[in-house]
Amino acid sequence: MTPTHRIAPPGRRAGRGVLLFLAAFVLVSLVVGIAIGPVTIPIRTVADSLLGGEAYTTSAVHRVIVRQIRLPRVLLGLLVGSALAVSGTAMQGLFRNPLASPYVLGVASGASTGAALAILVAESIVLLPLGAFFGASLAVLVVYRLARGRDRRTSIFTLILAGVAVGALFSAVTSFLIFLSSGGDKLSDVLFWMMGGLGRGNWTAVAILAPIVCIGIGTIWAFSRDLNALSLGEEGAFHLGVNPDMLIRCLLAVTTVLTAAAVSMAGTIGFVGLVIPHVVRLLVGPDHRRLIPTAALAGGSFLVWADTAARTVFSPTELPVGVITAFLGAPFFLFLLKRKGAQL
Repeated sequence: MTPTHRIAPPGRRAGRGVLLFLAAFVLVSLVVGIAIGPVTIPIRTVADSLLGGEAYTTSAVHRVIVRQIRLPRVLLGLLVGSALAVSGTAMQGLFRNPLASPYVLGVASGASTGAALAILVAESIVLLPLGAFFGASLAVLVVYRLARGRDRRTSIFTLILAGVAVGALFSAVTSFLIFLSSGGDKLSDVLFWMMGGLGRGNWTAVAILAPIVCIGIGTIWAFSRDLNALSLGEEGAFHLGVNPDMLIRCLLAVTTVLTAAAVSMAGTIGFVGLVIPHVVRLLVGPDHRRLIPTAALAGGSFLVWADTAARTVFSPTELPVGVITAFLGAPFFLFLLKRKGAQL
């Protein structure tokens, strides 16, 4: 009898190797992201500035650029990329759909409406992220209320449909607000924010976002075993001791806060939460205990490199980082769609 051979998923040793490599790659990405820009700064100068040195080879201008401009920007990119990648991983596991993304419940549309309203009323460093955050939270709250049945259970299929409808409604409101802006600087600010960017990165944004991202990713990782059980279906997860409805509500709340916080600081950056989970799943397998931390490192590194490209490709003009991620992510999405369609 001829034995059958199966391709085994990546084991623990391979998963640890990938994690160690990505952790080192994050450090490299941060240094490169700081060094490269309209003003190129030598690696030695970057290291001296980060370590607090005052060497004669490091000018005061370079120290200001590194510490006050580029370091908070790349840290913000790392946090936003990690938040979107982990949220996408959780959404794909929650909906058991490889095409799910952090924006499937209308988070991006709600955030765009809130940000547009804040810009039109009175743009400020405080009002803009608050408007985006509350807009995103309101959109998901409406989606959840619509999808909740009379028996107080939440249907995943109804959640997706409600997310599409509510997202379209908020997009229409945003278009109306853009129409009211009547051109000018406010219109360009709204459009640039909707395309995503890290230009508003500063230490205040990093200080606000860092604890939210760390707590959110840690909470999702704590539910990694339950996400593994949910891959067997709601009935299978229930027999393994998991309450599917409670799990859906908890993860929806955490991913909403995580995604809304990231979007409020950087705008709507697409494809990070869709592409990165698939890439790391190929590297470490479907186990969410390894998948979530790997996605966090890979997503953060990816967005730092994308932002570096956005700052340098057409220097001194800066592209919205969402344009770069779309150029890189859309071909992969089409490939994935074709591959999944061929399997149906």
